[in-house]
This record gives sequence, structure tokens and C-alpha cells, in this order.
Amino acid sequence: MPRLPSTAGTFAVGAAAVVMLALAVPPALALPAAGAPAPDADPVPALVDGTGTAAPQLVTGLSEPAPGDPAGAALAHLAAHPDRYRIDTGELAALGSTTGPDGRRTVRFEQRHGGIPVLGGQYLVHLSGQGAGQKVESAGGRYFTGLSAPTTPAVPAEALRRAAVAELPDPPARAGATAEDHGPVILPDGPGRLTEHYTVRGTAGGTAREVYVDATTGAVALAHDARAPRPAADPAPATPAPATPAPADPGTGLQPATGTAPDAHGRSAAVNIAKRADGTYQLTDLTRPATVTTYDAAGRDTGDFDGVPVPADAAPASSPAPAFPAATGDDGATDAHVNAGLVLDFYRDRLGRNGLDGQGGAIVSVVNVSDGGKPFPNAFWDGSKMVYGSGGQNFYPFSVALDVAGHEMTHGVVQHTAKLLYLNQSGAMDEAIADYFGNAIEVTARGLAMDDPAAALLGESLCRTGTPQACATRRLDDHRTTTADFLGTRYSIDSGGVHLNSTIFGGALWDIRRTLDPLTADRVVYHALADYLTPLDDFQAGRDAVLAAGRDQGLDKRQLRALAAAFDAHGIRPGWQRRLGTDSRILLQNVSNGMATPAVARGHWVILGDGAAGTGLYTGTVDGHGTPVRLSPEDGRIHSWAATDGTNAVWVAMGGPPGTGQEVLTAPLSGAGPVRSVFRSTSPAQQLGNARISGTDIAFTVSENGHSRPYLSRDGAAPVALPLPEGHDVSELALKDGLVAWTETWQDGDQWVTVPTVYSVAAGKVTARYPAHAPAGSGPSSAGSLTLAGGRLLWVDLPVDRTVRSTIRSAAPDGSGVVDLVGAGSPNAPRSTTLAASDQAVTYRVEGDKPAGGWTNAALPKLWQVPLAGGTPQRLSCNRGGQYEAAADQGTRVVWLDATVGRTDLVVRDRPAGTC
Repeated sequence: MPRLPSTAGTFAVGAAAVVMLALAVPPALALPAAGAPAPDADPVPALVDGTGTAAPQLVTGLSEPAPGDPAGAALAHLAAHPDRYRIDTGELAALGSTTGPDGRRTVRFEQRHGGIPVLGGQYLVHLSGQGAGQKVESAGGRYFTGLSAPTTPAVPAEALRRAAVAELPDPPARAGATAEDHGPVILPDGPGRLTEHYTVRGTAGGTAREVYVDATTGAVALAHDARAPRPAADPAPATPAPATPAPADPGTGLQPATGTAPDAHGRSAAVNIAKRADGTYQLTDLTRPATVTTYDAAGRDTGDFDGVPVPADAAPASSPAPAFPAATGDDGATDAHVNAGLVLDFYRDRLGRNGLDGQGGAIVSVVNVSDGGKPFPNAFWDGSKMVYGSGGQNFYPFSVALDVAGHEMTHGVVQHTAKLLYLNQSGAMDEAIADYFGNAIEVTARGLAMDDPAAALLGESLCRTGTPQACATRRLDDHRTTTADFLGTRYSIDSGGVHLNSTIFGGALWDIRRTLDPLTADRVVYHALADYLTPLDDFQAGRDAVLAAGRDQGLDKRQLRALAAAFDAHGIRPGWQRRLGTDSRILLQNVSNGMATPAVARGHWVILGDGAAGTGLYTGTVDGHGTPVRLSPEDGRIHSWAATDGTNAVWVAMGGPPGTGQEVLTAPLSGAGPVRSVFRSTSPAQQLGNARISGTDIAFTVSENGHSRPYLSRDGAAPVALPLPEGHDVSELALKDGLVAWTETWQDGDQWVTVPTVYSVAAGKVTARYPAHAPAGSGPSSAGSLTLAGGRLLWVDLPVDRTVRSTIRSAAPDGSGVVDLVGAGSPNAPRSTTLAASDQAVTYRVEGDKPAGGWTNAALPKLWQVPLAGGTPQRLSCNRGGQYEAAADQGTRVVWLDATVGRTDLVVRDRPAGTC
């Protein structure tokens, strides 16, 4: 959601973009930002300015005394330098401290506004030495200045929960869905937003969603996938170190033992197991600081184990004797058990980490889960345990792959360190770091050289047939860069590209491992993760973190230059987004809320946004001059779905306290006039929508009990229902120059009919109902996305068979002169209902299905434009990323939401680009 005015510094977090206040850093601290180093320069800057906040992101090169306990000393240091850090230390709460192998300590603080955690608000202080000799070496993170959000919710808890559940994309999954309440969280957009954080899981399976609901309005402020399963790769099974004697577990009566078990390939492996009191055995390893237990789901559905404790009736893989049966290997239990131990050993022996949580917490793996009784060819970390699919006919059990285990278990390490938000660039770094350590663990265990062709592959041996290269799902040596390969997608596709863009950052990390000694590289990357990164960091912050970690690890200037060169080679350098070559002008940055759909007319736009006064409708001009004006009142309701004629705007308000109801409101774009109520409904059964305005005419729809009809208000008079035959319903609505058009639907025998309809205000009657057309061979069709422009009615004919492209039609408002502007046979015909038109041109979106080889920028939705009088369609913009929600202004000018640069911006272009 945009922060207004557009000059403020911003960064995106998905369904609602988070925006920070643009406050100046004192000149004394304005040192050079991170970038490519000079030949003999240290590439780590003394200070990296915070983006849109007074608090710096990173301060290095310090050596300032800080005696005392680490947390107290770190807090005192920050408080002693208010002009440097601009931090209110009263808002900081210590999350804990860690000590590295070299004795350095990192204290991680969480920002809390009014006692409520701030999403992504974390600041870290790094100390060396002990006692009186303890010193601060560096500090940084994200601290959000200027927060003034309320701390008391205005919406009842049950209403917040319902809104969270409604965010599930699949309606059948909402029935009986669970919503785990994590408590209030402040989203740091401008003055901040008080939200309630839920993890929502549907009964029909699918991806869990993290949902933040605005506790003031009841609107969903931010939503993203909780996790997304992703495969990695496979090593030859390794034999664990011999078990060391250990006492029986007093809580379970288990005693450590050793045994053998076949792996998924039928090869016998030595395993650390536990002997039960009844003399039988189970796959529990008691020899490591972190207890490792492996459960066999016996084909049960993933939903029985995803994000919930292991069910009481599920049991660890077991055997009557120390030699486990063949089923233990067939189900993937042996490989999961062995690989979990190898991952733990890697983190302990190379990086000094005690388990995934750093505290020796138990490790649980569940194998042999299914997807509704069918094979589940995947694996995931659910927040507390590993869950592996059985694979099926084409894949081995996914626990077979050590880099699968390493990748997914590293998500657990990220969760207990930087907590990178699983969205956009921070989510892509989460995946990249999991890729890096998954492959590093496999390469180390197998003794592979870094230049081995298999070293950079993920998932290369999960397939039962096929070459490693064909089986691999990702490779870290794909040489992708930001400027050439960054996929600009909205949060609705891959959570903003968390997998699609991961190898850009992961490739830089892998290049570092191929350039430096691998152990040194592993320690640098781990140190950056555990001691520098914070939840909302982007690629550039990741680069800065790795460079700072490299200096902490004692790398010389040649090695530090190698770190910087690796990021340079992948295009991760300051200002890389400006190098993507967009041909549009930005009006607002970070417009990612699903309700933020733009409207435009006569050079003025309207959109849902976040300003200093909070969430509401704002208007501005397409020339970018002046300060945006807030239109909607500050009444705690959701104000969205606006339309404008260039002089006034109309919209629907909903939510707020019980009994408030819904309301159609209108106001002049100048912001000088009052907000006027057009129609108000307090009936819970009614739903208002499709508000449209043209001069003194305002139209909208009222839906109740499954039926919907149009209403019209003229010259400020009370709205009246327009005539509609019995049994007919209305969906979409258009209004212009005394004409009202809608999409009308009714049942004719066993068939449903959907057609465009035109009503003349002057004549007081329907003047045309256009017959539904069906392109040859496409089967039945229906109408959608209708609009009025240039004295014509335009709509899209939608085939029932959605593999067939749609047709854009134009007709006179009296029902005559129906022509096809873009036929279904055209290679540039749309596959969507998105249509916008001015008196000169029609703009539409062309999109296709996900390509077999995966998403590319070329496959993401693109906007095309065709003259209203007919002609050859042209690309509106050559921006390479996804283009969404077009709104047509005068002539050929169009505003839309563009995701090219890794966030969703409101942009404008005055004329089509032509051929790209």
C-alpha cells in the first residue's frame, strides 16, 4: 500500500507494502554508502543510511568501550549516542545474545511500539572482548522512527479472525479453517498500523498463510505464504559417527543403541537408534546434543502434520530388532534420520551452532506423507519439524536428498536467527541461504570439489530416471543477475518471487564459496545470517551484511574485494533497480494491497493508500506535481473500490464498529468539499459495490440473498432501483454520459445467459441487450469487463473453455454495429477480463498459463492497447515485469500497477510503446 506523498523512502513487504518516514541523517554521519570498492579500499562502509528512517542501517569500524553484561552494555551504548542512532532505547527489548567461535557477541533487540512488536524492527549490537575490555565494534538493523499507531484494537477479535480466514484463496478451504493468533503486531508503514497476526490453514490443505489484519479497520493489511515446499538434492548415504555412550532418557525410558537400516536404494546404513523399555527399537538418536526422532506417517495426509504437533497416534519408525526392515528405507525414514544427523553435525562442527534453534532443541522428521492419498513429491519445514513426501512413481522419497534436508532445515536456522520475511527480496534471500547451506552440507559430506558438475545442483538425484541436470530444480551456477533476470511479480505469484529470484542472491553466495576457502565462506555467510540480517532486509542489505561479516572474520582486502566482486557479478549493487530500464513514470511506490485498484480521469488518479493520517483514499495528478490529497474520512472504516470522472470520486466504505454498515460516499477531488453519503445500508445481508460516477449521476449495485440489482442517483437525489426483469441479476456496472451499462445474468431453462445491457437515463429504459457471442469452436461464452467510452460499449466475450482466448467487442449503445476489436484468433487476444478504455483507445491485459519451464518475465501479464476505432494492437509498455489493474485516462494515457522492479508501483505512460 502506498505511503503518501510519493517522495517518502519505501520498501515493499507484499500484500501491503511497508513504508518508512523519510527523515534526514545528520551530515556528520552521511558517509559513502556501500558499493563497488576502489582497488585498495575496504568495501565495508563506515555507515549505511537507513532507507526512509533516521536510524542508520549499519555502522561499522567502531571500537568504543562498553563494559558490563552484553545486553545492558549494548543498550547503554545505543542510548549514549542519540545523535548517531536516533533510537528511543525505551522501545527496545532484548531478544537474546549469541557468542561466536571467536568470542564475539551479538545482542539482538526487537523494537516495540507501546509494548507491541514492530514487524521487522530489529537492531543488533556487536561486541568483542570481555569485562572492562569489552567494546562495541558495530551496530545496525532496522529501527522505524516516527511511529504513532494506536495500540488498542477497534475491531472485535472474532471479526479480525474472520477477515484472516477469508484471505485463503480457495473458498472450500475456508470452512473449518484454523487461525492461530500470534497477537498484535505493528506494521511500520508511515505512522504504523496496529494489526493482529494469524497463521491461517485451510481444511483442504494447500499453503498456509501469514495474515496481518488491521485492528482499526478490519482490513487485511499484509498476507503471504507461510512457507512453500521446494526440493533440493541427494547424496550417497553416509555412515554416522559411532554412537557415544549416553544415559537413558529419564522421561521416556529410551536407551541409546546402534543398528542398521536399509536406505531408499536398498543399501544398508548404520544408524543411531533408541531401545524402548519393551525391548523394541525406534529411530531416535540420543547421541547428539539435539535429540533426533524420525516418524513414519504411513501415508497420512500432509495436513495432519503441517504446522501442528505430531499427532498422538503417530509413532516413530520402529523395529522389533536393531536391524530395521526394508519398509524403513522404502518410506524414506532411514535417509531422513541419517541426513538430519549430518545437518546437525555440519552446523555444530563447522559453525558452532547447537541445533536449529541454537539451544539444542529436539529435531523431528516425518516421512511418507501423501497429498490426499496421492504421492507428495516434495518436502518442507513447517516451523518446528521436517515433513517429507513419499515421492511416488517418478521420485524417490524426498528425504533421500541430503541437500533437501539441509535446505529445509536451514529454514529452521533462519527462523531462529534473522527471521527473514517470506516475501519478495527478503523471502528470496531466505531461499538463497537455504540453497547455499543445503548444497554446502551435501558437498562437504560427499567430499565433492566445488567445481564438480553436481556441486551447484539442487535435487539432481531425486528422480528415479533422468540425468542429474534434468532432475535438478535449481542450480546455483546459473549466472543470473538482477538487471538481466530479476522477475518482477506481485505477491500472488511465488510470494513475490521468493524462489524465482533466489539464485540471483544464492549464486553470489555460491561464487564466494568457489572463490574463498569453503569453510571460510560458510562462516562468513552464517555470521551474516545470524548476526547482521533482519526480517525485512533486501538484496542490498544482504550484500552489506556479508561484507561486514567478512571483515569480522578477519578477511584481508583481497578477500573482501572478492566478496564485493561476487555481488557485482550478479548485479547486486546500490541502485540496481534503476538499471532495469523501465519506460513508465512512477506515481506511487509499493502499491501491493489487493484492494488498492487505481481509477483515473482527466489527469487525476484515485487509489487506496497510507498517508500521515492513516489508511484511506488519496488522489493526485498524473504529472506527479503537488501533494496527494486524502478524500476519505478518518472513521476507522475501509474505503476502497473508487471511481472518478476527473472532478469527483465515489467509493464504498465498509467495516468499522458493529452496526456501522456499508455506505456509498462521494467527494470532490480538490479535497475542499464535504464527503457526502449517497446510500447507506445497515443490513448485514446487503453488499454494496460497483460504484461509478459521471457528472451528477452516481450508480452502484446492491446485492442481497444472492441477487443483485443496479441503483442510480441523479443530482444528489435519493437513489432508485433501475428496472430489472424478475430472476435477472447484475454484476459489473459502467456509467458515462447518461448511459448505464451492466452485465446481466439469468437462467434460461438449463442454461445461464450473461449479456451486456445498456440503460438510457434520458429515456428511462433499457435500450439494448446484446446477444452473447461465441467464437467458432469455443463453446458457450459470457460477457465481462464492460465499459463505456467514445459513445461505444465495450466488453470481453469470455469462453467457458478458458484455454480459448477471449474476444474484445465494441457496439453502439442502441445495440447496433457490433464489431470485434480484437478477435479470439489474434495472438494478442486476452485471456482475462481486464479492460480499460478512453474515447480513443482500449487497453487490455494479455496473460497465459505458467510456462512448463517455469515463470519468466515474458510470461507475466502485459498490457496491450488498440485504437477504439480498430487497428493493430501494440504493447503499452516494454516494462519486463508483471503489469496489472490498468485504468484509462484521456487519449492513450494509462495508469497501472507495475511489478518490474521488485515492488508494485502505480505508474503512468502517455502513449503505447509499440513493439518491444
